[in-house]
Amino acid sequence: MKHTTRRRPATDPDLAPPAPAAARHRGSYDRPLARLADLTAAAAAEVLALVMPVDCVCCGAEDAALCGVCSRRLRLLTLRPFRAELQAPALVDVDGSALLPVVAAGAYRAELAQCLLSFKSHGQSRLAGELAQALARAVHAAAGQAQGVALVPVPTSSAAFRKRGFSPVHLLLRRLLRAGSIPGFTVADALRKTVPPARSRVPLTGVRDQPGGQKGLSRGARSRRVRGSMRARAGPWSPSVAGRPCIIIDDVLTTGATVAEAARALRAAGALVTGAVAVAATRPPAPSDGQAVSPAVAGPGGGEQKNKPEKDE
Repeated sequence: MKHTTRRRPATDPDLAPPAPAAARHRGSYDRPLARLADLTAAAAAEVLALVMPVDCVCCGAEDAALCGVCSRRLRLLTLRPFRAELQAPALVDVDGSALLPVVAAGAYRAELAQCLLSFKSHGQSRLAGELAQALARAVHAAAGQAQGVALVPVPTSSAAFRKRGFSPVHLLLRRLLRAGSIPGFTVADALRKTVPPARSRVPLTGVRDQPGGQKGLSRGARSRRVRGSMRARAGPWSPSVAGRPCIIIDDVLTTGATVAEAARALRAAGALVTGAVAVAATRPPAPSDGQAVSPAVAGPGGGEQKNKPEKDE
């Protein structure tokens, strides 16, 4: 005779009676110093909130630069990095093929757009942790199983650096290195800005000196503006990229002109440019392209916007 076991119906843990003894939290501290450090940091954050009140950059909730709800929405927006090069005109050949694979952590909209804008233009450095984790997911998705890849940040212009006091891409990469979120990768600050030749400048009166970097420029104007604007660093302390696989790191992918210029400068220095990564792409992937990125982009061969992205000169 065959015996069958009767399954007990699943019970809601919130309705279950409390345990006779308090369970030990699985995230409890093994070292007293770690607990003391967290308590000190939490107390310092509360004191800082009293001295310098801060609101959520997305919804305006008090006492946090990014509240819990908006933080969760940001993680959902960057949970599945996608290929974005086919939506960047400067990275598409005349036959429709991609010139360089690019992985974006998310689409430039909603919470991601607001966080990037606040981080870059309004000095909200507290958002660096969330944005850095989004960048780390995109880097791992782009590199796949590749090892020894050099991450090359796109340099910022002198005017943008003087205005902000920092380079957004460099700051995010340094944070990832300190946190150990990108093991197996090295950061090579191998590019620098140069003055483009006169023939590549935008032939429009007043356009080159207009505020806002590349905002408001057409596809052709962006390409002409950045053409010849980057060069590999030279000198005894400059990192060498000759013969090394490199992934270009940028903050926002718009037309792809900046990434294309960075790839040109690196290839001129002998680097093997295998792809690029951006924190956000202004154009979401087409429905036929799929949402998730294919692995090993860096291997061999391998909605509507509320906020307008700010690109450096």
